[in-house]
Order: sequence, then structure tokens, then C-alpha cells
Amino acid sequence: MIPRSADWKNALAAAVRDPAELVALLGLSRELLPAARRAAERFPLRVPRGYVARMRPGDPNDPLLRQVLPVEAEMAAAAGYSEDPLEEAAASAAPGVLHKYDGRVLLVATGACAVHCRYCFRRHFPYGEDNPAADDWQAALDYLHTRSDVHEVILSGGDPLLLDDRRLADLVERLAAVPHLRRLRIHSRLPVLLPERVDEALLAWLAATPLQVVWVVHSNHPNELDAAVGQALGRVRQTGATLLNQAVLLRGVNDDAPTQRALSERLLDHGVLPYYLHLLDRVRGAAHFEVPEAEAVALRERLRQELPGYMVPRLVREQPGEPGKTEVAGDSAWAHPATHI
Repeated sequence: MIPRSADWKNALAAAVRDPAELVALLGLSRELLPAARRAAERFPLRVPRGYVARMRPGDPNDPLLRQVLPVEAEMAAAAGYSEDPLEEAAASAAPGVLHKYDGRVLLVATGACAVHCRYCFRRHFPYGEDNPAADDWQAALDYLHTRSDVHEVILSGGDPLLLDDRRLADLVERLAAVPHLRRLRIHSRLPVLLPERVDEALLAWLAATPLQVVWVVHSNHPNELDAAVGQALGRVRQTGATLLNQAVLLRGVNDDAPTQRALSERLLDHGVLPYYLHLLDRVRGAAHFEVPEAEAVALRERLRQELPGYMVPRLVREQPGEPGKTEVAGDSAWAHPATHI
């Protein structure tokens, strides 16, 4: 049975927000709390209980926990890390519209997320000052109508699927009325965090749009992909959407070949093609997650030896001002040079 919309909203409202509760639920040492509380003052804790249920009790190094637990390292200054590492402020073309690449624009549909990932490159983004929903996206739509060179709109955030389905259906219908738009790309982690979100209302407007839909999910570790997530992804796939995954390479989470191999295999089991493996965006507060480029290249090359090519995600970084993601190729004799993709 497909969950009702009230189910996901209730699950979202019940998310864990207090570090003390998270520590208690997992049976962790209360010695973690002072640092967690200090770090949460800068960037609050938020994590759905269903995601917590996939964590290993009593393990402070659980790879899912590491992605969400505020820690002391977030407060340490690190050279080269900033609040806007991708210089997105310079790409703002209209309220909520980021136009960084030819042929496509990104619409920041909402600043809300179901989880606060500690490595999030938009953890300092001024969502309150740049809210496209404040005037029903009219300024964004007006901009799109003037840009006949734009063929794809990317719904991002926050997480765009935290908006009500009636508002999303209306927005997508208005986007489909822009004559030169052909594709709708959705960047949403919700099927992984709140599989309840994939309900009848969402599936209805998704299946009805004439735009070609590409859904990019965000899973970093195979333990995130339980049976409920697999069912949710299957429902999305049945609408005709293409499913891709982007992950971030994170120290202590997924920086080893067995984990990456298992992630690719489990994604493909659920009909999701591994797409991008991002080097960390250098946002202030996330330096402890960084994996050196040389290690990342060695990891990618081992995956290419152990997996079919279509199961090996592209190792990329995003650099301000570049025309696309930069593929990190390394120094091996057969690796391609760095390219923009």
C-alpha cells in the first residue's frame, strides 16, 4: 500500500532535533553531548526517526550517524573553507534561480530539508533572503520564459519534495508551459530519508507531466537503502522517471572500496544508476569529512577494476565559474584528463 501524505508529514514532524534524544535512542555515551550541543547551536540537528532506526546502536562511528551528529570538529577553523564554497551568490539570476551552467537552471524551491547533513554545502545559504515561493515563483518563471537556451530545470533546495504536492503540481504544470523546456530534474533525498513521501499524490503529478523526468537521489552508504526505500524508488521508477544517484565522498562514512562497491550494487538492485561521487565541497564546518584527492582517485580506480563501468560513479568536484562538474581523472596511464561534465 502506498502511504498517505499525512504519514510522511507526521514522520517529518517527529524528526529528532535534540542531541540528547539522539544519543539516548542509540545508547551512546553522554560524553558526546557537550560538543554536540555547541555545534548544533550553529547548525541544528534534524534527522527522521526512520533513518535513525537504520543506525547501529552503541556505535559512535556508525556511518549514518556520522552524517548527522553535530561534533566538535565542526567548530574548528580550516583554511580554504567558506560559507559559500561554490560562489552561488554570484550565479543568482532571479529569486531562487541559480544559472551556473549552459542549458539548465536550478530552482531553489525551498530551504527546508528532512535532515541536516553536517557536510551540506548550503548549510549557510541565505534561504530567507532568496525565497522563490514568496511570490509563487513568478519571477523565476518570467526569467525562464526569456531564456530560450534553457532546456532543463533542476528542482533543488533544501529538498523540493518537502513542498505540498498541490504546490508542486502547479509549479511543474507552469514549467511545462514554457515552450523550450524539455526536462525536469528533481534533486531529492526524501525517498532515502522518508520513503513515506512517495505517495499517491506525488506519483500522480510525476506521471502526468509531459516533461522528461530525471530524479537524482542522494545516498552515501548501502545501509541507507532498506526495503522501504527500495519500494519507494520502485514506485518512482514506474512513473517513467530515470533514477540516478549522487553521493559525497566522506571520511569515515564511505571512503573505502567495499562500501562504495556495496552502494553501487544496492543502488542498481533498486533501479538507480550510480552517477556522481563528489569530492567534498569546502563549506565551513565540514573539513573533518574531506578525503584527499589522491585517495579518492585510487578508490575510484579500484572500483573500475572491480565493477562494470556503468556501476562506477564519476568522481567529480564542483568549482566556481566552471561550465560544469569537473571530472577528477588522476595520473594513471589510462585515465582520461579532467573534463567538464
